[in-house]
Amino acid sequence: MTQSLLELRHLKTLLALAETGSVSQAAKRVFLTQSALSHQIKALEAHYGLSLFERKTQPLRLTPAGERLLLLAREVHAHIGAAERDLARLREGEAGELRIAVECHTCFDWLMPAMDSFRRHWPAVELDIVSGFHADPVGLLLTGRADLAIVAEAEAHPGVVYQPLFGYEMVVIAAHDHPLAAQPVWRAEDFAAETLISYPVPDAMLDLVRKVLKPAGINPARRTSELTIAIIQLVASRRGVAALPFWAVKPYLERGYVSAARIGEAGLHSELYAALRSDDAKLAYMHDFLATVREQSFATLPGLSVLG
Repeated sequence: MTQSLLELRHLKTLLALAETGSVSQAAKRVFLTQSALSHQIKALEAHYGLSLFERKTQPLRLTPAGERLLLLAREVHAHIGAAERDLARLREGEAGELRIAVECHTCFDWLMPAMDSFRRHWPAVELDIVSGFHADPVGLLLTGRADLAIVAEAEAHPGVVYQPLFGYEMVVIAAHDHPLAAQPVWRAEDFAAETLISYPVPDAMLDLVRKVLKPAGINPARRTSELTIAIIQLVASRRGVAALPFWAVKPYLERGYVSAARIGEAGLHSELYAALRSDDAKLAYMHDFLATVREQSFATLPGLSVLG
């Protein structure tokens, strides 16, 4: 048998391609240019004489050969992760505390599965969510009442560092019989005569208001609800329209409850970051939790993008 060309970097590239479904997003995940990533794939395909994924599909679709290497990549990734966690426990010990504060209502959709996965790897770390919704989760970090905060903006604070989690697109949802339901793109003026249904948070925390409506001088009627499913039910009942993350509404779109459209020609894009105290940034279990969040999210949530 000829010597294998496969290296760990190739397996990381295959994982990134499978999780993001995009050459451009995968390149960001592994810190390569698109051309360098494409060169890696072409080198593997030339070595094995097989195509690894189907060209011109969106998202990318792996061939049987690509799927076989992806299986290997996942197995190797799991073994490396387990070994590195073992080494970290030998260095730092197994116990710790990780109290999480969130400022987004939809975060729990992806946070809970990530927490479940993390507990299996770090059973001695006391993992908890700080009760309630918090408009200032970074303040909880600085006062020692939380150890990690999920936030939408990386605002500079002494003693606080930010780690990027992922980007995502917000979409507007409307009832199927809404006059604009078939319109593929909504602009600021389309919201003027609507009732905007949102979570009960300050306008500064609503990207649609802050980035689109307020700059255009649009101030629609308002209604609030604490629960995502309640917002969707109100929209389906023609009580108003709402802007929510695409990954949060996709299951309801597939069931035919509501219709969705892009906000602006380029779309309305939002971001999520993890804020933590500088002294905690190098803790092995903290690093592993953030890696678990990213891995779980890209594997299960549609339409995510890699933050620089």
